[in-house]
Amino acid sequence: MTVLANVPFSVLDLAPIVEGGSAADAFRNTVALAQHVEKLGYNRFWLAEHHNIPGIASSATAVLIGHVASHTTTLRVGSGGIMLPNHAPLIIAEQFGTLETLYPGRIDLGLGRAPGSDGATQHALRRGPRSGLEFPALLDELRAFLAPAQPGQPVRAIPGAGLDSIPIWLLGSSDFSARLAAELGLPFSFAGHFSPEGMAAMRLYRHLFKPSETLDRPYAMIGVPVIAADTDEQARHLSTTQQLKFLSLVRGNRLALQPPVDSMDGLWNEWERQAVHQKLAASIVGGPDTVRQKLEALVAQTEADEVMIVSDFHHLEDRLRSYEIVASLKGERAARQDPASCLPA
Repeated sequence: MTVLANVPFSVLDLAPIVEGGSAADAFRNTVALAQHVEKLGYNRFWLAEHHNIPGIASSATAVLIGHVASHTTTLRVGSGGIMLPNHAPLIIAEQFGTLETLYPGRIDLGLGRAPGSDGATQHALRRGPRSGLEFPALLDELRAFLAPAQPGQPVRAIPGAGLDSIPIWLLGSSDFSARLAAELGLPFSFAGHFSPEGMAAMRLYRHLFKPSETLDRPYAMIGVPVIAADTDEQARHLSTTQQLKFLSLVRGNRLALQPPVDSMDGLWNEWERQAVHQKLAASIVGGPDTVRQKLEALVAQTEADEVMIVSDFHHLEDRLRSYEIVASLKGERAARQDPASCLPA
């Protein structure tokens, strides 16, 4: 039996807008992907908050979570994450209290402290430059709003109060959230999909973990970019889309997801090539055997309890196929499905 058999697989989606597409197309593709991975047995489907980025349509994260939850039946749907310093904790308690009331037992609340945006956008969000440092206090306030209301409590989240069963995850790409999650006894998700150099945070979280009413032992998830295809060669070709995405990030000129190219030669200079490769150091690209070997090595290295996969593909059918291949690595080959069958009515 493969070591992956007992490791849940989940999905991180940013509702990507592809070149020539629209936000409406992105939302249709997000629902198609969620329905597809639900049939394949994936555990959870998270959406991430970003702002003012041309290729990402998941800015109104709670709204999109509700949309995905309404088109699925068993999949856990949540945030990966909500950037808490961008919001009043009461608003998040009300939003996720509403989601949990509508879709009981299926909602996750993953929280981050980064802005998910640039400086000008932070100002538009009314977020101060030191807001991230307020994260622990904001988290305490949010958890208080989700706890059962106390007699005489002047402000309550309605709905939200008494829904402290909503799982709260702390997300991070450094040791800050790892330490806080360990101290509070909360599950931790590490952003290995864009910060591969910080995987020591996973070990630190386990080492410092204190049991709580939420968890009696640490539970850590690792995010990783995966580009799976039927052959290594095909996967390498398709992976140029994610390389182009990070190249635009390195250049400070975010673009919609670009179609794959035959070669990156001539499209970047040596410094840019090294910067992109550094960002994608944890990326897993290949056919089924290559992906299986690298996923097994990742789980062994990080001792991850769960793996959350993010994928950048220009074409929806390639993305759906990639998740099929990954699902098949658990030991039972998933039947290949017609991508059109996953589209919402």
